[in-house]
Amino acid sequence: MKKVTFYLMMMVLSLSIVPTQMLAAEKTPTSVSSTPKEVPAEVKVLLNRLNEIKAMDKSELTSTEKKELRKEVRAIKAELKSTGNGVYLSVGAIIIVILLLILLL
Repeated sequence: MKKVTFYLMMMVLSLSIVPTQMLAAEKTPTSVSSTPKEVPAEVKVLLNRLNEIKAMDKSELTSTEKKELRKEVRAIKAELKSTGNGVYLSVGAIIIVILLLILLL
């Protein structure tokens, strides 16, 4: 049984290393862009509002005003999260994770 798990681990490791080397050889210097992505206008507006709230002097505000600011900050952060800045996994990464979970559990 130990030999089987050892061979499975070696197979998974060898299959995960080879494709990364092949991808590294395919890249050309022209495909790498040095310009950063532009931030959409509505995201800039939301980020500016968050910076304004952070810069405010909150010691003079009443508790209800502070509560409203907290609600506004939560709403802005939720809206920023829903703009599509998520983490995406490729099919190969999902398969590797599933295989590792099967082997370790």
